[in-house]
Amino acid sequence: MIAFVRGEVAALTLTSAVLEVGGVGLELLCTPGTLATLRPGHLATLPTSMVVREDSLTLFGFVDDDEKAAFELVQTASGVGPKLAQAMLAVLSPDDLRRAVASDDVKTLTRVPGIGQKGAQRIILELKDRIGLPVGGRSNAPVSAIPVWRDQVTQGLLGLGWSTKDADNAVESVAPQAGDSPDVGALLRAALRSLSKA
Repeated sequence: MIAFVRGEVAALTLTSAVLEVGGVGLELLCTPGTLATLRPGHLATLPTSMVVREDSLTLFGFVDDDEKAAFELVQTASGVGPKLAQAMLAVLSPDDLRRAVASDDVKTLTRVPGIGQKGAQRIILELKDRIGLPVGGRSNAPVSAIPVWRDQVTQGLLGLGWSTKDADNAVESVAPQAGDSPDVGALLRAALRSLSKA
């Protein structure tokens, strides 16, 4: 298995990073929070988890080992695959996840797209004895820095050839649509629509 990848960040998309390792570009699926820590042209080391399916080999990249461990653990709950596990970590930090499970906080878990009331209850039931206590790591609670989605939509527009000024204006125009759980893909499409009208 591939435990980690170290290399230069060759490209970033809305959902993945390409790291060049020995002349080979490896695509890693990452959460918005992980992608926000990467910059094209800079070296990065990301812990990884490899998901093997009959028709695909997929590498998931993480900001640290704690996030990777949480990703692998939540998949042991029935009904949780890699995509849903990644969505959970896009919305909740590993510690937020541990707190939610430890305190039977169904409401917090249902903030994750794809997890309903019953799914949240099942995850709590199956993981409660194994997920452990919060370790005092980072939190995905509101941060005063630029929201991650803004940075990603801006980078996406710049990557498509728009100027920084146009990208900033477009991001500003779609900001009211972001809400509590922004859908970066939808916001990027909305920003592109606003630019094509301009």
